[in-house]
Amino acid sequence: MKLVVGLGNPGTQYAGTRHNVGFEVLRSLAAKYGKSTPRARFQGETVEGQIGDEKVLLLMPLTFMNLSGGSVLAARDFYKIENENLLIICDDFALPLAKLRFRAKGSSGGQKGLEDVIRRLGTDEFPRLRIGIGAPQPGRDVTGYVLGKFTKEEQPEIEAALARAAEAAALWTKAGTQQCMNQYNAT
Repeated sequence: MKLVVGLGNPGTQYAGTRHNVGFEVLRSLAAKYGKSTPRARFQGETVEGQIGDEKVLLLMPLTFMNLSGGSVLAARDFYKIENENLLIICDDFALPLAKLRFRAKGSSGGQKGLEDVIRRLGTDEFPRLRIGIGAPQPGRDVTGYVLGKFTKEEQPEIEAALARAAEAAALWTKAGTQQCMNQYNAT
């Protein structure tokens, strides 16, 4: 089984914000590959699915972004999933808008949700897919920026990136991190 986790913040006030792109990708995956109705489990919302021959558990932690690690740890340990079969999807303001970046391991890069996952799992050796949300203007509050919505001009580009990210996550379940790095990091 593969575990695919989209990071974000629960609540309608956060819907459509830059910080919630992980949730958006998970919703897309659940709509296309979900085989169950959403369930409240592991301090989050889960949907069981099937991508090709792979069983997947789609997880959206509902603990707020900065406390996502507890939810991920609970799901991973319950299903005894190896770290290489865990994919975390999150935003990254260090990447240009709509740029995708796969990594097999590494630091949080300042992303607080990813930082908490690393802390709770006790390792940074698990795949992650970062989605570029663009950088805030100099002097702008970072928290306000990531909790803000995309502009009307940014909408078409980010929507296309979210669709590509869902395709990339589906490919990851079948082909692994290296192939996804080769295919998606170059674009």
